[in-house]
Amino acid sequence: MSKENEKKLPRSAEELISDFLRVPHSPDRTRRRPTLAVGGLVEDILLKHQIGRDAPEHTIREQWSEIVGGANAHYSHPTEIDPRGRLIVLASHAVVRNELFHHRALIVGKIRKLPGCAGVRELHIRAG
Repeated sequence: MSKENEKKLPRSAEELISDFLRVPHSPDRTRRRPTLAVGGLVEDILLKHQIGRDAPEHTIREQWSEIVGGANAHYSHPTEIDPRGRLIVLASHAVVRNELFHHRALIVGKIRKLPGCAGVRELHIRAG
C-alpha cells in the first residue's frame, strides 16, 4: 500500500499496538500544528488575563457609590465577578444587604451599562 493510501491510526492506538508487540514507539509521526504569529498569541493572552486593561471589577469599584448610592456604598463593596457572571458583593450591615437585594435588578442594569461590564448577570450579596 502506498503512503498516500495509508490510513492513519490515532497516536494512542499506535502506542498500544507497539506496546503489545514490544517494539519502540514510532518517533517519526508528530502532529504538525499551524504556525501562529507571536504578536497574535501575546494579544490573546493580554485580553484573556486583562493585562494592561481595566478589569470589570475595577470599573465597578470606581463607580460603586454612583450605582448604589453613597450610604449603601459606605457599608458594601464589590469584590469579584465569578465565572458564571455573578458579582459578589460584601455588605456589612443587614439593612444595606436587604436594600441591595431588593434593588438588585436595577443595580445589575446600571452595571451592565458600564464599559466592559456587560458580562455581569446577577448580584450575589454576602455578609461581610
